[in-house]
Amino acid sequence: MKKLIECVPNFSEGRDMGIIKQITDQIEGVEGVRLLDVDPGAATNRTVVTMVGTPDEVIEAAFLAVKKASEIIDMRKHKGEHPRMGATDVCPLIPVSNISMEETVEYARKLAERIGKELGISVYCYENAAFVPERKNLANCRSGEYEGLAQKLSDPAWKPDFGPADFNEKSGATAVGARDFLVAFNVNLNTTSTRRANSIAFDVREKGRVLREGNPVSGKIVKDEKGNQVFVPGTLKSVKAIGWFIEEYGIAQISMNLTNIGITPVHIAFDEVCRKADVRGIRVTGSELVGLIPLKAMTDAGKYFLAKQQRSLGVDEQELIKIAIKSMGLDELKPFNPEEKIIEYVLAKEASTQKLVNLTAKGFANLTASESPAPGGGSVAAYLGVLGASLATMVANLSSHKRGWDDRWEEFSRWAEKGQKLKDELLFLVDEDTNAFNKIMEAFSLPKTSQEEKKIRQQSIELASKYAIEVPMRVMKVSLESMELIQEMARNGNPNSVSDAGVGALCARSAVMGAFLNVKINVTGIEDQQFAQSMLSEGDAIQQKAIRLESQILEIVNQVISKL
Repeated sequence: MKKLIECVPNFSEGRDMGIIKQITDQIEGVEGVRLLDVDPGAATNRTVVTMVGTPDEVIEAAFLAVKKASEIIDMRKHKGEHPRMGATDVCPLIPVSNISMEETVEYARKLAERIGKELGISVYCYENAAFVPERKNLANCRSGEYEGLAQKLSDPAWKPDFGPADFNEKSGATAVGARDFLVAFNVNLNTTSTRRANSIAFDVREKGRVLREGNPVSGKIVKDEKGNQVFVPGTLKSVKAIGWFIEEYGIAQISMNLTNIGITPVHIAFDEVCRKADVRGIRVTGSELVGLIPLKAMTDAGKYFLAKQQRSLGVDEQELIKIAIKSMGLDELKPFNPEEKIIEYVLAKEASTQKLVNLTAKGFANLTASESPAPGGGSVAAYLGVLGASLATMVANLSSHKRGWDDRWEEFSRWAEKGQKLKDELLFLVDEDTNAFNKIMEAFSLPKTSQEEKKIRQQSIELASKYAIEVPMRVMKVSLESMELIQEMARNGNPNSVSDAGVGALCARSAVMGAFLNVKINVTGIEDQQFAQSMLSEGDAIQQKAIRLESQILEIVNQVISKL
């Protein structure tokens, strides 16, 4: 598995697309790196760029982008609504997969050192890459912004971590860090008042607002024994926020950085701003996502808003995303395209058209009926399991909002959520069965001229054949697990949909039996007889249990139908 990191440099240019394109061209020219998103803002005069790839390649792409920005952006002429101190203002690295935060920190410092040494730009390391606690917070590193940078650099306490302590008038300074996934999230208000927007921002952000004596607006600022201002904390942890007016939209916004969405997710931040705005007579009209967001953040939001409506959470992924978009008004200012804004979708976009599960029902049937040996019985068996789990999930969702059963919505919602998980795993196995078949074909195509090649080829065939057994075994287990849900829906679900549960049982049992046929035929091709016998024994037990469950479910179904 490849190590992957994300890099989200912020460049101090959001209006001239020609300049932005010159910078992003540097990134796209590095093999092993994918440019995920380019998000320019005219009012902020700032562009947030998101790339992902293998660590060394991302570091190279980031350096080239910073270099180009230093050549074509002149900070002496820069004006914008967002705090900034350099042509490349910040450049954080984020671990995505198969890489630790500690490793990511090393890459961040490696990048920072190269920027300082080769480009002559002052660099501060922040967040997890910080060398001293005072520089962990980006706001501290950027204090005074570009206009105060010359004075700041003259202070020995603010000697850069890398690069010269001399003021680079054209390029300013850059902050390079390593951090967890950050979501930049703006909430739109029905006011043009920056002061009122700031008041709401101070209400919610973790830092809060300055404590004053008497009048909270004009009273004397309270200081501690060291002379530092005392703050009244806001209501949201791991949230930074300010209020500003966006001329482009003609509204004020609460601009938030959610630095740990495991602590404060987007939907909690949105709802809290709604509450604080309402107290001040202001209405939230929608929101805006800057850059990309993880899929889980969107599906969690969808579930949160469905639960508030006492609706079943066991709906498909696309519906959850739709609920999240509409509930938070993410499409108020401009269209919100999940394929372009959700990081997992962006990464999977190129490969998605190759999947069996993305075919139409007619396309899948036609491909199965063709001369191609795949998809075959294994993929079809898995898809039968998909249909069984889907029918049971449908019954659970219908039951969750049946008239007169309002107090049972959570019960059926839990069943529906389980059904969605089983359905999704079986959908994965539809394609994985064909992938397993392809692995066997690839193993058989290996060279066999020398004894060593023959040995490697046989080992590869054995491993591929075992995997081609394990995949249908997984189909059997998941399909059998779905029968528990099917039985529950037949017994306690909406009686008007009991026939759907019955058909689901027929599908699930057929999935088990069909997958077992694939186990048995692939067992004939392996040398490890202990493994073979173990799989056959386990498979037979699963098949017998599925047959018994099908009989029990159909008996329940027919009893319910007879009473209607």
